[in-house]
Amino acid sequence: MHRRAAQGFEVLICAPFGRDAESMRELLAQEQYRATVCADLTTLSERVTGEAGESVGLILVTQEALEPGFDTLAAALRTQPDWSDIPIMVLAARRTGRSDAIVGLRHRLPETVTNVMILERPLGIESLVSSIASSMRARQKQFEMRDRLRELTASREALAASERELRLVTDSLPVLIAFVDRDLVYRFANRAYEDWFGTRADTVIGRTIPEVLGPDTFETRREAVRRALAGEPALFEAQLAMPGRADRLSEIRYLPRRDAAGRVDGFHIFVLDVTAQKRMENELREAAASLEARVAERTEALRDEMARREGAEEALRQSQKMEAIGQLTGGIAHDFNNMLAGVIGSLDLMRRRIDTGDMEALERYRSNAMQAAQRAATLTARLLAFGRRQSLDLKALDLNTVVEGMEDLLRRTLGENIEIETRLCPEPLVARTDVSQLENSLLNLAINARDAMPDGGRLTITARRATDAETRAAARPGPFAALEVADTGSGMSPETLAKAFEPFFTTKPLGQGTGLGLSQIYGFARQSGGHVAIDSREGEGTSIRLLLPAEAGTVAVESAVATGEAPAGEGETVLVVEDEGLVRMLIVDVLGDLGYQPLEAVDAAMALPMLESSARIDLLVTDVGLPGMNGRQLAEIARRLRPELKILFVTGYAESASVRGEFLGENMDLIAKPFEYEALGAKVREMILGRPAG
Repeated sequence: MHRRAAQGFEVLICAPFGRDAESMRELLAQEQYRATVCADLTTLSERVTGEAGESVGLILVTQEALEPGFDTLAAALRTQPDWSDIPIMVLAARRTGRSDAIVGLRHRLPETVTNVMILERPLGIESLVSSIASSMRARQKQFEMRDRLRELTASREALAASERELRLVTDSLPVLIAFVDRDLVYRFANRAYEDWFGTRADTVIGRTIPEVLGPDTFETRREAVRRALAGEPALFEAQLAMPGRADRLSEIRYLPRRDAAGRVDGFHIFVLDVTAQKRMENELREAAASLEARVAERTEALRDEMARREGAEEALRQSQKMEAIGQLTGGIAHDFNNMLAGVIGSLDLMRRRIDTGDMEALERYRSNAMQAAQRAATLTARLLAFGRRQSLDLKALDLNTVVEGMEDLLRRTLGENIEIETRLCPEPLVARTDVSQLENSLLNLAINARDAMPDGGRLTITARRATDAETRAAARPGPFAALEVADTGSGMSPETLAKAFEPFFTTKPLGQGTGLGLSQIYGFARQSGGHVAIDSREGEGTSIRLLLPAEAGTVAVESAVATGEAPAGEGETVLVVEDEGLVRMLIVDVLGDLGYQPLEAVDAAMALPMLESSARIDLLVTDVGLPGMNGRQLAEIARRLRPELKILFVTGYAESASVRGEFLGENMDLIAKPFEYEALGAKVREMILGRPAG
């Protein structure tokens, strides 16, 4: 057990007569020494035997205490370790024949006990304390020596253990490992030397490189040796001759070693057998070359095949494109020609009746023309919905509320022979979508389900949260709210299901369907950031799931839509910017009829001077798709000139305005073409008043 040298300050006192022992103990206590009084030498000897003696700093005895038990003390002192020589201080009377005998006691002590001091009495306190302090300092040096010896012993043992471990590791590696000093003498070599050269490693140690490898081989290494001793690592390959075995191709490294002063005192040698590795590399190179040739040959063949297939696929794509365009344009042309026939025919008949003075049929013809025009507007809206180009007013809606609000309408539309069941989410199911498009989609799905159940059946409308599987199938980040419409009707064949979302594709008889219902729903769902999916089997019914982005926001409150006659203005000034002359004329005439003061411009360049002037302008009505600077850019400049100006956008189609919330700013709104007289008047009044007109 290690002890700090500072712990050896105990003084053992043996003075059997009078008060000498107690006086000396008190004196030493005053000097901060720990003093122990022993009744006799036998008791004192027990305190210095073995390791116990390592805590003793000094033995202080009187002349009278020496004779009884002296041999016991001598025996105890012989048990001290080599480094220990406990100072012994004897207090004797003045020199007499007896004191001469005390001096002779030194010869009876062990040879290792050399630190004996005899002090003659009477003795002053200062002299005694000084002598004790001197002996204690000598004793402390012994403890310091002990500690250094122990540290040195521990270091040697650790070094020996490390060397054994290093030897164990290096001997286990199939690599030649050695160290050579600056005289080229081997100072270390692992057991691999025996495996490679057939001679023990210890026979290599002490010999030089030329002696081990031979003079001729050494000459081939001389330059590498020079570089290593100059402090530069050396790496090279060479053939090593093996006694009774095939030569080995070896990778040899010379790594310089530096001493504490940074000088190169030799270099390590590492030799690795790379014969098999080089053989494998050669075989791999040959195999790679052969494979590369085969790959090049096959690649050329594949390139020709791909070119042939690409040509065939391009021809197929072109054919399919033309077929799709033909179907689309054919459907549009068919429906629009029917609608235009109604508009043009009704207008022509109105002209003829006016020419002849027959005014009774004018209202019927006007109504027919309006219905045909509205059907054309609906068809255009559906086409934009399929192409994801319609203008959406996305708001947070509770799907439960939407379904509940349409339930009466659906029951009246579907008839009594179809049972309607609604399954609503137990908590609010909020999704961001356009309420008008959502209601229109739900109505279209219900009508399609009704047509698939001519003999009656059950329609189930479910509002719920989308499952993980449905979210993954959507291939878009969730979460989603799901609105599912399922029927017990005739279902779809796989061929019909594959074309269900194609525009103008319908299984209904001619004249009973446009084929745009599902395509409109598909475009609306995708434009809203959602997804739509169909599950259907013939004879088992159809289930259509509309997935819309769910959110945890506040449900939007829908304002009431103005109906009836358009509210009149009060002389407010409205700037109308529209490049289409006919449309501009109609808007200006409507505003004039309603009591507004309209200003008109054909483009932004014509409108800007009016905006820069001091003229009163209460509302800016601008088309989005103006030539040159578009309507949104014009609005930005107008807001810089007139920060409080209210702006109403008019658009037939504008890709940038497909999502109203992203397109519109504060005090801005949008109305889509075509619009009715009353709708335009109501929207203008709503914008000017800052609230719904009514």
